Amino acid sequence: PLLFGRLWQDTGMKAVLDKLLGDRAFEFPVERAVFTATLHRLMTSGSDRACEKWLADYVIPGSQGLALHHFYRTMAWLGEELPEAEQAGATPFAPRCVKDLIEERLVEHRRDLFSELSVVFMDTTTLAFTGAGGATLGRRGHSKDHRPDLLQMIVGVVIDADGRPVCTEMWPGNTADISALLPIVDRLRRRFAIGRVCVVADRGLISGPTIAALEERGLEYVLGVRERTDSLVRRIVLEDQGRFTPLCVPRATGETQLWVKEVVVECRRYVVCRNEAEANQDAADRKAVLDGLERQLKRGDKALIGNSAYRRFLKSTAKKVFEIDPGKVADEARFDGIFVLRTNARITPLQAVLRYRDLLQVEDLFRTAKALLRTRPIYHSSDAAIRGHVFCSFLALVLRKELDDRCHAVGFRPEWGDVLLDLDRLQEVELAKDG
Repeated sequence: PLLFGRLWQDTGMKAVLDKLLGDRAFEFPVERAVFTATLHRLMTSGSDRACEKWLADYVIPGSQGLALHHFYRTMAWLGEELPEAEQAGATPFAPRCVKDLIEERLVEHRRDLFSELSVVFMDTTTLAFTGAGGATLGRRGHSKDHRPDLLQMIVGVVIDADGRPVCTEMWPGNTADISALLPIVDRLRRRFAIGRVCVVADRGLISGPTIAALEERGLEYVLGVRERTDSLVRRIVLEDQGRFTPLCVPRATGETQLWVKEVVVECRRYVVCRNEAEANQDAADRKAVLDGLERQLKRGDKALIGNSAYRRFLKSTAKKVFEIDPGKVADEARFDGIFVLRTNARITPLQAVLRYRDLLQVEDLFRTAKALLRTRPIYHSSDAAIRGHVFCSFLALVLRKELDDRCHAVGFRPEWGDVLLDLDRLQEVELAKDG
């Protein structure tokens, strides 16, 4: 509480909540309940039931008297839908809620005359329920938790170019990432006054209709494409005889040598990149697979069909036995170290590569985000309380990022687990002597 209470104030969270709560006549300190729940997410995660018991061991100013029903009411307020007149910008699968106002005001709190929110990254994860999962959020869909037997919701987190969390989005568990992308882009532009938008996305988040809709909106994009399954890329782009241009891409630990060329096909602009270091690694990995395949073939080939790593290199002979297909091996070697981008942005090939590289690097931040956002178990039965519960995990992510930035600014890079252990050892003792 001593450390994160200071960050809670400096990030503007206390001021934003106090202002929103000014017109509400709650008979308990809601802002303190939000802070306590957020602190619990940072230290141990878990349900609000566990938070009530955990609270007894910590000195959190202003939290005296908070009980379980206070936390439940707090979560319901955070996820409460705004009045109909304030629903402008809502998506078909996510209404505007109190938490949206908090996110928008937190961004405004740190924004100055020279601030801009021109580059943001979004990633999603799924959160499984052990119960009903609310009236609309709990649905069956593709589970990234590998729990298709449970109802789930989808949680998206948006992070800016500096790695600061901007907002979180929550959708029913059967919403496809592709169908969510465009409504979320429109919603972000309205919420945070983003001018120029360039969508940077990996191949799994994009489809033909999505690209067409991006172009209809006049939005720029840098997209990873499927080199192996996209027939146009295989047939024309990769077989283009144009010369590669060497590029040195800066990294935190040095430079990466890339070979890049631009190919325009049917008014579509592609950037073909080859990374020599990754090409060597791909070749070494394939050799290891083929060596293992050779050994397995000597023992018998029936078990090989179920192994996808082996199956792509095999062919069936006239004697109905399997052997390694040199053609498939050679075809696979064409893709060593290769990745292809498609873009309509008015940027150079180097800039396109850098933007796409940013997406790959920010995945480390998303791993942290997903670890904090996967707050289980969730006992809440209403959509509003579920949204509030997950939103406290988002606030925990904001505080963690703020602490990381301050540590890095002075050259201190502690392990997060060590930070929690060290803080948990801090004790406050009261001594009374002679009154």
